[in-house]
Amino acid sequence: MHVAVIGTGYVGLVTGVCFAEMGNDVILMDIDEEKIRSLSDGEVPIYEPGLDQMIARNMAETRLSFTTDLQHAVESSLICFIAVGTPPDAGGNADLSSVFQVARDIARAINTYKIIVTKSTVPVGTTFKIRDIIAKRTLHPFDVASNPEFLKEGNAIDDFMKPDRVVIGVEDVRAGEILKELYGPFVRTGKPILVMDVLSSEMTKYAANGLLAAKITFVNELSKLCEKVGADIEAVRAGIGTDPRIGPQFLFAGIGYGGSCFPKDVDALSRTALEHGVRLNILDATQTANKAQREHFIDKIISHYGSVEGRLFAVWGLSFKPRTDDIREAPALTVIEELLRRGARVRVFDPVAMQNAGKVLGDSIEYAPGNYECLDGADALIIVTEWNEFRHPDFEKIKQSLLEPVIFDGRNLYNPGRMEKRGFTYYSIGRRTVRPS
Repeated sequence: MHVAVIGTGYVGLVTGVCFAEMGNDVILMDIDEEKIRSLSDGEVPIYEPGLDQMIARNMAETRLSFTTDLQHAVESSLICFIAVGTPPDAGGNADLSSVFQVARDIARAINTYKIIVTKSTVPVGTTFKIRDIIAKRTLHPFDVASNPEFLKEGNAIDDFMKPDRVVIGVEDVRAGEILKELYGPFVRTGKPILVMDVLSSEMTKYAANGLLAAKITFVNELSKLCEKVGADIEAVRAGIGTDPRIGPQFLFAGIGYGGSCFPKDVDALSRTALEHGVRLNILDATQTANKAQREHFIDKIISHYGSVEGRLFAVWGLSFKPRTDDIREAPALTVIEELLRRGARVRVFDPVAMQNAGKVLGDSIEYAPGNYECLDGADALIIVTEWNEFRHPDFEKIKQSLLEPVIFDGRNLYNPGRMEKRGFTYYSIGRRTVRPS
């Protein structure tokens, strides 16, 4: 099929490249001339494992192209995906200005029947607003559809190529059948394509992220109680995660969720509910508790030292999760900024997110070339992101590099008993604190 994807951010880029990988002719369009020039030269603006190779392969086989010409992209395609950003505005609501501008531009470019698909995460009812915008500006036939994404950064290609399910919201059967045909090659193992009404499709995206955020937060809340009563959250996690009604996913205790999806989408869903006279108390509490979890972790550091002024802390991990360079709403930023506010010095290392962190933190912190170099002369190590590179380090080297063998682990990477035997003071989440035996 001939497909246009408008917007080359994280979602748009992965979507377009994966459609091309299945043999479709895909045009990726963006108004950012520099980004399009870079992509055409094979330079990928985001870190996603395997994406650069897929782009190169599909460009070489002429299935994938990049352009700033929206009219060309629309005229050349049957299906047009809108995948531009919807960041929160000053009031916390989703800023839909780019989505609606793309709708107006598409309307002027339509030359034959088109299917306009909302891929951006948008509040319930937005796809119908897109429909109305286009209908006022063209006499050509078209259908609109909602097709929310469920991509996990760091695993987005696998998520797209082998989805758990595909959700499609349509008004017209014809559009639904065409989109089912487009997605057919991705669900050959029998995973469902769920065709529903547009409003339910839009709601499904927010409902999924809201429920996952609440699940993470429940475990984090429980971890605080485990610390008080002497239970181990890792044992509790195993005990409840083996219940098939609950499942093991998203049950890892830590210092809270971040990224571009959960915080924004939970807020957006709560605001949508309030606009319709409904209060989603669980989601309101989820956001509050998520912020409190970061504060709880910081309190462990402050309580250990009394004052952190003048101390140097080594921080491993900046991205909000491993396998991505995304630092939006990253817990590391909260921890670092609070330590700086209290007069501490901070040196950081992350395998891929250093450049992005530098744009936010500037020269307020030090940047180490490697994880062990990050430790030299530091008072303690703080682990914020669970990169695989940090799971089995040289503990003797860590001890030799730090002024004192103290680790604050926000991701429960290590076994407390073993850390005690290795001679560390070791703080983690929802488990007992250990000190050298």
